[in-house]
Amino acid sequence: MRSKAPAPKERLGIVKIVVLAARILLGLAFLIFGLNGFLHFFPAPPMSGLVATFLGVLASSHYYVLIFAVQAIAGILLLTDQYVTLALTMLAAVLANIFTFHITMQPQGLPLPIVVTVLWFIVAWSRRSQFAALLARKPI
Repeated sequence: MRSKAPAPKERLGIVKIVVLAARILLGLAFLIFGLNGFLHFFPAPPMSGLVATFLGVLASSHYYVLIFAVQAIAGILLLTDQYVTLALTMLAAVLANIFTFHITMQPQGLPLPIVVTVLWFIVAWSRRSQFAALLARKPI
């Protein structure tokens, strides 16, 4: 016996649940990792070579404060469902840097950024109409 595909209304309900779950997971991930940058509740693994140099420069210059603050603030915005498009825009830059770091310096850590990026795209796709103004060309 073949099961029937969900009715359109049911599919919309499922999509809303998936987007909600993705937004909450994305918000939790960035809030937790953003706060970890200040509170250090996850121990840092031993580092060497280019990774140690790069992260050492971020720490000594205090550049990490901006990075982790943006992550924590965006996480809070996602969790409270306030200014979600702004949070997604902030996180797009953060994710681009996370990907660049892992691709160029620490490829073994790439699976987590891939999962987080999938969550980002799920939430962003649900708000694609709000991004339209960012991609609108100014009339000449």
